[in-house]
Amino acid sequence: MKKITKWSLAALSCAMFLAGCSGGNEGGTDSSNNSQSQTAETDDVKVFSAFIGVAGKELPEDNRLNVALADMVGARAEVTWLTGQSAKERIGVMIAGGEYPDLVDASDGYSQMVDAGAFIPLEDYIDDYPNIKALFTDLQWEKLKAANDGHIYTIPQFSSVQKENMETNYGQEAFWIQKRVLEWADYPEITTLDEYFELINSYLAEHPETDGQPTIGFEILSDDWRYFALENPPQFLAGYPNDGAAIVDPETLEAKVYDKIPEAKEYFKKLSEQYEQGIIDPETFTAKYDQYIAKISSGRVLGMIDQYWQFESAVLSLVSQGKEEMTYVPFGLVLDPEVQPQYREAPSLNTNGGLGITVNCEDVEGALAFIDGILSEEAMILRGWGEEGVDYEVGEDGKFYRTEEQRANWKNTDYADTNGLDYGYMPSYKGLLPDGINAVLPNEQPEEFFANLVDIDKEVLEAYGHEKWADFMDVQDPITPWFPIYTERNTWTSNDPAGIANQKMTEVKMKWLPQVVMGGPDKFEENWEAYMAEYDANVDYKAFEDTLTEEVRRRVESEKEILERIGEE
Repeated sequence: MKKITKWSLAALSCAMFLAGCSGGNEGGTDSSNNSQSQTAETDDVKVFSAFIGVAGKELPEDNRLNVALADMVGARAEVTWLTGQSAKERIGVMIAGGEYPDLVDASDGYSQMVDAGAFIPLEDYIDDYPNIKALFTDLQWEKLKAANDGHIYTIPQFSSVQKENMETNYGQEAFWIQKRVLEWADYPEITTLDEYFELINSYLAEHPETDGQPTIGFEILSDDWRYFALENPPQFLAGYPNDGAAIVDPETLEAKVYDKIPEAKEYFKKLSEQYEQGIIDPETFTAKYDQYIAKISSGRVLGMIDQYWQFESAVLSLVSQGKEEMTYVPFGLVLDPEVQPQYREAPSLNTNGGLGITVNCEDVEGALAFIDGILSEEAMILRGWGEEGVDYEVGEDGKFYRTEEQRANWKNTDYADTNGLDYGYMPSYKGLLPDGINAVLPNEQPEEFFANLVDIDKEVLEAYGHEKWADFMDVQDPITPWFPIYTERNTWTSNDPAGIANQKMTEVKMKWLPQVVMGGPDKFEENWEAYMAEYDANVDYKAFEDTLTEEVRRRVESEKEILERIGEE
């Protein structure tokens, strides 16, 4: 699967404290002509230019918390985001011109940056910056060294080291369904795909309209690179974790494409039936991302399969409209009820991504000091909670909390845009703050999480016997040395046999899967056979599988060697 971030992202409640974390803003300033290093110093505050290779919202430099954080650490980043191009295209433009911002998170263009020699190796600096060093274990820092030259080029966006898992919301992939549907059906147990669609069908039959508009049973985001929401569910339905590029047999360590497993055919056959019955939005394969968000924001979409970070902005819109009953609950569905779902990823390491310092940066140590500074306890409090007395209060027991007014402020997207930070893709961590009392994020402070729940939220959680939304999804088990293997795919070039196969695979799936679904059950077998025939004829999936299998086995052996070298058990 293609991700903006290994953590989903998701995962953080961006608008509560980081307005820039929301994706989908196509109206930001295009920075393609402003990508050279801009290291500067203004009023004793160093300024570093930064580019993040995903869509985002560019916030005013004088936002209150931006200014406060800059004053605290003596530096700030002027963040620009991806607009109008893919990450690889934008990075290609930078490389061709030899002009880079000081800091770059290249997303899918990571390997291009490394191949072009655009990043400064960081391994000799890390030990001098304790907050950066603490983000990862010795084993993880060793894993971050490139296999071909031993250099560390980027600092991953999110640390997988936590004092304690405080996750309350679920930010990854799931089959989502509106709370009002669950309430109407008296909170049924939903385990299988059949049960999920039976519930949606029943509710839609009795509620054909929502606020005067046609109710939509099910949406599938299929726009451009976001089409993973269409093609990747078979891996989850079969009980595999989100390795993204393939499924891996834990016994043989062999990687296989999930497009040809029986669960894939069964899933798309089910979709073809639902499409013919009018349950799936007829525009689902032609709608652009902003149209998808608009439909969810209207409250009339009952369910979808997606990563939460892709539609979080729509959920925030529903909350701001007072339509909490039209927000969503995640379910980890399978086809066979005997299969254990593994949707929820454990914190893991993305070895091919994160924030790098480019060769155009004139002050490498200053940039590292900036990153180290925003990881300090004081800075993390500011990044997560804001300013004491304005955004949160401190009780006699040392616990942070927000007043009703403060909570309402951060539910307001306009307030977040004019007060918040755009550092959502800078290195960070979750769990507990070093004080051992408070969560890094307000929505993960148990008292704050419960204070923000409305009646429908409390009813849903109580009905299912859960304390928080993350409880709906079991964590993957076991956690393997190769997970996630999709990071290997990000290193392939268009000339590699596996890279060529990957591109061909994408083209065939984007062409055929909508046809397979829209063709209906009567023509399903015919369409599926045609799809598989073109897949076999045009995709060298054996090269794809063999390359991933080789990398799986390399990672297993590499971890053994590293553990022996550093003396960990």
